Amino acid sequence: MAYITVRAPVRSRSVGLVTRDPALYHELAGFLRERRWPTVSLLPGDRIPDRVAVILTSPAEALQISHPHVLAVGEEVDRRALGAAVRHALDSRDPREQIIVGIDPGPRPGYSVVAGASVLGEGILDSPEAAETFASHLRHRFTSRHVLFRVGAGDPPARNRIVNSLLEHQRSVELVNERGTTPRGSRRPRDALAARTIARTPGQSVREPLSVTITPGEVANLQRLSREGSGGRLTISRASAERVLRGEVTLAEAVDEAMVDRGAPPGPRPERSGAHEPL
Repeated sequence: MAYITVRAPVRSRSVGLVTRDPALYHELAGFLRERRWPTVSLLPGDRIPDRVAVILTSPAEALQISHPHVLAVGEEVDRRALGAAVRHALDSRDPREQIIVGIDPGPRPGYSVVAGASVLGEGILDSPEAAETFASHLRHRFTSRHVLFRVGAGDPPARNRIVNSLLEHQRSVELVNERGTTPRGSRRPRDALAARTIARTPGQSVREPLSVTITPGEVANLQRLSREGSGGRLTISRASAERVLRGEVTLAEAVDEAMVDRGAPPGPRPERSGAHEPL
């Protein structure tokens, strides 16, 4: 005889927005609304419903709130790291899950943050060195979790700069063979999708800094990217391309410098990484 099990409806897990600060409330309400996350607005001292998985509040009010998962949001908040922490609180059922960050190297690396089967956030970083800044924000949001960084093996100059900046701050790093990780399509979506595959592919642990060498082919490729980024208006010089590859300036800054040298106004900056966050 078959048995039928009747389960109670599963209530969606929510974000609790708890603050008396109107400016912070307005900013965080928009942040949550953009991502369409279920939200409960409360004041410090209100009873917190059981379905609330995480609380967002100000640093000054955080100590007034009794909840196992409180995220204090200061003025200099990194929305990517905050979004990843909130998504993890909403999705996770295992508090021991490791956080893995996949990085697809390039002048503007793609990134993907995953935990188990969940994608917590992905997008584009502004430069190879921005990977370490992002890592610091993630460490702040996931203080009790181990965060592993898996970096694709392609684009050696950018790859090595990413790895070295992470190792300098004692991050756990693996190098992943990128073969088969880059899907077809326009560049920016590919970067994030490739980073997701890299995050889910075990690699070789890296413990020593990697040497950064610059080849003529890499210089030529960066010059090609500068033509594309400037809409065909110019190609940066070899010297400028080498400065970008050494991490002295970003590609966007090199293009702007070339524009100024020609007496033309700098072009619009590339979209920043936050615009690519599907959180």
